[in-house]
Amino acid sequence: MDVIMPQLGETVSEGTVSVWHKSIGDAVSTKEPLFDVSSDKVEMEVPAPAEGTLLEIRVDAGTTVPVGEVVAIIVREGEVIEAKAAAPAAVRAEAEIAKADVAAVRSQSVKAANRDANGNPLSPAVRRLVAEHGLEPTAIAGSGLKGRIKKKDVLAYLESGATRAPGRRIPAPPLSYSADDTEVIPFNKLRKLTAEHMVRSKATSPHVLQAVEADFARVARARTGISAAWKKREGFSLTYLPFIAKAVCEAIRDFPRVNGAIDGENLVVFRRVNLGIAVDLDFDGLVAPVIKDADGMTLQELARAIRDVSERARTNQLKPDDFTEGTYTISNSGVFGTMITAPIINQPQVAILSTDGITKKPVVIETDEGDTIGIRPVGVLAQSFDHRAIDGAYSAAFLNRVREILQTKDWTAVLS
Repeated sequence: MDVIMPQLGETVSEGTVSVWHKSIGDAVSTKEPLFDVSSDKVEMEVPAPAEGTLLEIRVDAGTTVPVGEVVAIIVREGEVIEAKAAAPAAVRAEAEIAKADVAAVRSQSVKAANRDANGNPLSPAVRRLVAEHGLEPTAIAGSGLKGRIKKKDVLAYLESGATRAPGRRIPAPPLSYSADDTEVIPFNKLRKLTAEHMVRSKATSPHVLQAVEADFARVARARTGISAAWKKREGFSLTYLPFIAKAVCEAIRDFPRVNGAIDGENLVVFRRVNLGIAVDLDFDGLVAPVIKDADGMTLQELARAIRDVSERARTNQLKPDDFTEGTYTISNSGVFGTMITAPIINQPQVAILSTDGITKKPVVIETDEGDTIGIRPVGVLAQSFDHRAIDGAYSAAFLNRVREILQTKDWTAVLS
């Protein structure tokens, strides 16, 4: 059975095998990690696709390969015996030697043409850019693992105007600081991946931020009425986030263009609402696992699904499929009492919503008898959107619809 490089996100075309947890000849299981893989979005453990024995490892640790490429071979029970019976041992040995010789020649030829100054293989995107502009890969300084060249390094090299004069880019002056007065915290791999994804998103999309205040009085009443019974039955607290997620899903029906992605000069609008939920990993990085078909879920189902992906994210139990097909993302900084956050769009989506702290505030309440002042739980909903996809009026109308649903829906009836 082939073990392939999994798809780790809509825009992810390749992955890096970070480490192998098994050696050739070891028994492998669907319940144990076979290897770790990292991309510009995530780092995770990948289990074997089937029970069996690891027959072959085709990709060394530290190597980056395209999604779908075979990285290893697993033999399930019975397959080894059948393979041995297919040919005499001597014939099989000669075939394996010939196969190895051809592979070695092919590998050396590819490596010579598609490697950087540090011996790292070039990704397909980098190879295309290098070929288009007639660049020498060894002249470009890489910012990736072990100095590997990334697409952004080639673009920076082109922008520097140094394409006609091969040589490494001049690095920025080192930061001057006293070792006695500082603590140096190296970025871990997840932190680096998060940083790269955020930088690329800001460089790709013209971000615009809009925000509205929402009165959560109806939501608060519904939560208060069921909180004790809910926690006893479900084992966790019912937060504001599922209510917001439900309101977002309903509002997308009226304003579907926020649930889309840019493809060249087109806006692709998705019919499914696959909701990404940003999860902080103990301040070391950020991931956004996806809840598929969230718009078809009840409030209770959404609450359970959000709890599930959040817990699995923090215990490193997410699977590659948890990061695919996302169409809209919600980031929840409100647990820390923030007032307003300008979130960075989760590429290739065109919008992301930040939910900030909900606090009691005096507000003007309009009634038939006149205006009064009341104390209400109020929170800010802030949306960053890609101005290539939609304009401010469309985004504002969507936010207003989310707020309207939160403020007017009978949430107590929804929970009953």
